[in-house]
Amino acid sequence: MDVNGGQIISLLIVLLALSSCADSQAGYFSISTDLSALLAFKAAISHDPNNVLADWSAAAGSFCDWVGVSCSRRRQRVTALRLPNSGLGGTISPQLTNLSFLRVLDLRNNSFHGRPLESLTRLRRLESLNLSRNAIEGEIPASIRNFQKLRAISISKNKLSGGIPVELTALPLLTVVFLGTNNLTGKIPPFLGNMSKLEWLGMERNQFHGTVPDEISQLINLKGINLWGNHLTGSLPSSIFNISSLEQVLLSENAFTGSLPPTTGLLLPNLQKLNVDINQFSGEIPVYISNCTKLDELELSNNQFTGPVPRNLGQLSLLQSLFLANNMLTISPPPGKSELEFLTDLTNCSLLEFLVIDNNPFNGTLPSSIGNLPSSLGYFGASGCQLRGQIPDGIGNLKVNLLVLSDNNLEGRIPTTIGRIDTLQRLYLGRNRMEGSIPDEACSLHSLGELYLHNNKLSGPIPSCIGNLGNLQVLFLDSNKLNSSIPKSLWNLENLSFLNLSSNLLVGPLDQDIKPLKGLESMDLSWNRLSGEIPSAIGDFQSLVSLNLSRNSFWGPIPELFGSLITLDFLDLSHNGLSGTIPKSLEALSHLKFLNLSSNKLAGEIPSQGPFRNLTVESFVNNEALCGGQPTLQVPSCSNGKTNESWARRFFTISAPAVAALLVISVSVLYALKKYGRTNMHSLYPVDLSPVPDHRVFSYQELRRATKDFSEDNLIGLGSSGSVYKAILPDGQTVAVKILNLQLEGAYKRFDAECSVLRAVRHRNLVKVISVCSNTELRALVLQYMPNGSLESWLYSHEHYYLGFFQRLSIMIDVALALEYLHHAQEEPVVHCDLKPSNVLLDEHMVAHVADFGIAKILAENKNTIQTKTLGTLGYIAPEYGSEGKVSTKGDVYSYGIMLLEAFTGKKPTHEMFGGGLNLREWVKASLSDSVMDILDGNLVAETDSSGMVEAKDHVLAIIELGLNCSKEVAEERVHIEDVLSKLKKIKHHLLSMGYA
Repeated sequence: MDVNGGQIISLLIVLLALSSCADSQAGYFSISTDLSALLAFKAAISHDPNNVLADWSAAAGSFCDWVGVSCSRRRQRVTALRLPNSGLGGTISPQLTNLSFLRVLDLRNNSFHGRPLESLTRLRRLESLNLSRNAIEGEIPASIRNFQKLRAISISKNKLSGGIPVELTALPLLTVVFLGTNNLTGKIPPFLGNMSKLEWLGMERNQFHGTVPDEISQLINLKGINLWGNHLTGSLPSSIFNISSLEQVLLSENAFTGSLPPTTGLLLPNLQKLNVDINQFSGEIPVYISNCTKLDELELSNNQFTGPVPRNLGQLSLLQSLFLANNMLTISPPPGKSELEFLTDLTNCSLLEFLVIDNNPFNGTLPSSIGNLPSSLGYFGASGCQLRGQIPDGIGNLKVNLLVLSDNNLEGRIPTTIGRIDTLQRLYLGRNRMEGSIPDEACSLHSLGELYLHNNKLSGPIPSCIGNLGNLQVLFLDSNKLNSSIPKSLWNLENLSFLNLSSNLLVGPLDQDIKPLKGLESMDLSWNRLSGEIPSAIGDFQSLVSLNLSRNSFWGPIPELFGSLITLDFLDLSHNGLSGTIPKSLEALSHLKFLNLSSNKLAGEIPSQGPFRNLTVESFVNNEALCGGQPTLQVPSCSNGKTNESWARRFFTISAPAVAALLVISVSVLYALKKYGRTNMHSLYPVDLSPVPDHRVFSYQELRRATKDFSEDNLIGLGSSGSVYKAILPDGQTVAVKILNLQLEGAYKRFDAECSVLRAVRHRNLVKVISVCSNTELRALVLQYMPNGSLESWLYSHEHYYLGFFQRLSIMIDVALALEYLHHAQEEPVVHCDLKPSNVLLDEHMVAHVADFGIAKILAENKNTIQTKTLGTLGYIAPEYGSEGKVSTKGDVYSYGIMLLEAFTGKKPTHEMFGGGLNLREWVKASLSDSVMDILDGNLVAETDSSGMVEAKDHVLAIIELGLNCSKEVAEERVHIEDVLSKLKKIKHHLLSMGYA
């Protein structure tokens, strides 16, 4: 058939049009596929507390504009999905794999659970996968070999199990593998040596065992290897140290043996961090380490290294941290010298911040050059090093925050130059042989928070200027020969938490007008020569946990006000001249575990309630004429009205064996004191009288190190006011560090508010503040660490098992106890203002602690309400708070009521079902007409059905009604928190009596 030119052109136009239409239609369906995949991903999200995905809607325009979504310019296909640190919870929809152009998937630090890895391996274009810090389970699938374009995979801090599949080696472009903090098991496979492009390998905190294979040395591009916190054994292959590209070698907390490679020809020009602490390495510290000219962190602590510290470490000009503690290092001085000369060499390390050499048998003296250590040095620890001689005067040239020279054999006087260290926050000189008086120059240390001078031979007075140390939290001067009265200025130390002046020669009475130290937790004045009456004002020390006034010459009555010390669990008033009766008010001390009133002149009836139910005769022996109704106390009954003389006669007859035994013990103690000296008093005393304080004063450098430079791996929470990090202190203690976001409006006021509240309150159900750090760079609170997270995470996150009925009840009782304390146990009531499940944290025993006092208010005296513009969280705010800005304790009760309803219904007040006039309270109230079980959390319904608890419905109804009564619209109609607490306790007691817990 003949076809002319015009027809050919027409045919081509038609074909082109059809082709264009087909391409357009294919493009449309591809975009539609991406949209469906994203919406399916959102649908699988069960928890979005920050409403991150609020705008993810088919009606909200192009998905390329959605939060976290990135698209290619030409095709408008999804190439990246980034939603880190968003608080999202739920599963990862398998339809996400329909995003066929996806190259980056970043969902780290959320609460995703399930086993998504198998389906995600269908994303064949994926180059970067980050699912770290979630709750993902299962094994690493063999299908991981499908990730042929993958360059980086981070699935650390999840719940993965099993071993490392060999298919990982089939990924030709892989450079980053982070598998740390999971439950992975087995040995480190030799086939990892075949991953030629690998640069970073993280396998820390798993259950790996066995040795490190030699094949690892084949990774010639390796920059970092992290194996800390496993169960690895054997010696370390020396060939690893031939990898010249290495920047980080982190092998801490294993069981490695042998020595570090001794070869002097090894060169690691790029090495920045070498951490091998907490192992069993031995031998000498190799001198070639000085060749690592980029080294900034060297951690060799807690091993068995011997020999001298290499003098050439001073050549490491970039060194910031040197940890050599708990080894067997010595010095090898030239004849006639015994100085720790390596300290002189370290004066060349101008960036040094941490120098820790504790617990090594150096048996030498501190060089006079110690004052030349760099001004960057913030932490110098040399306790337990058998140091002798005197502390050089040059010590005053340091700029350290922490100076630890305790547990040595240091002699002479405390240098007066020490008063020049104006940066000093903690000074540890305890357990030495220091003599002379405490220099007045120490009163110039205005930043000092902790002062330990105990177990020395110090004499003379406690400096009258001691009150100048306004930041002092811990003062231990015990076991010396101090012989003055206690200066009045000491009671001006408002931040003092721990005070120990025991085992000295202190004389005179205590100031009767003593200023109440509301933050003081422990006071020990025992084994002195103090006299006079015990001041009643001590009863106003609201946070006191331990009080020891024994072995003095106090006389007069036990103050009735001691019954107000509701946090007290240790009280020793023995071996004084106290008279009168035992105050019945002491029955209110519900936490009291130890009470010693022996060897006084007390008479009358021994109280029988509260802690007195569990006390024994040892608490009361050797008094004048005590009586009571408890046979175990071996005292006569008070009911027969006999005279004190007859009581005394009968008491002596009944208690003669106990008194005789006490006399034998006393004679033995006195003989031992004479033989061994006064510094051994505490070792002979049957009770530990010196509780170790958990308060600390921290510098910015210390917090930075403890949080690994505020790394994302240590991030445990993000809030509206800042971030919270897990921190591990040098002594192994785990704490939480809350860093306030100073860019937010009112951030400084929030910090000041939280500090003022936490300084004023102490309770077992409040999160405890350990310290603060405040400088031009940050505002930080160091808090008690809560390993079980928040109540909110337990109610909604699949990272935890669900909370049972009894657990929820116990937690809400804990919160009510905290509120009762805040509202009624203070001279000026404290209103939290932002009570909600995310601010209720759970410790290792699932005990609840109320946290986050950033907008709390202290009600001034004689004021029931105050006005404020600062609002709490939507859904939990009392009506009068949100509309009028009126703050009162009734507002906290409203928030508590909403939280009580939420805890048992499993519905957040901001749930999407609420709106248009319907809220959580109204929904609960309306539903009660049908059945209370219909609104109960489904998990609780299943639990009560399976447990056969017949009265479950009645208890649930009572709890729900309490929640409704707490959350009434009119503040004056709300129930009192004391009544709520009483009723919840009765329910709990009834459940316990039924064996339901």
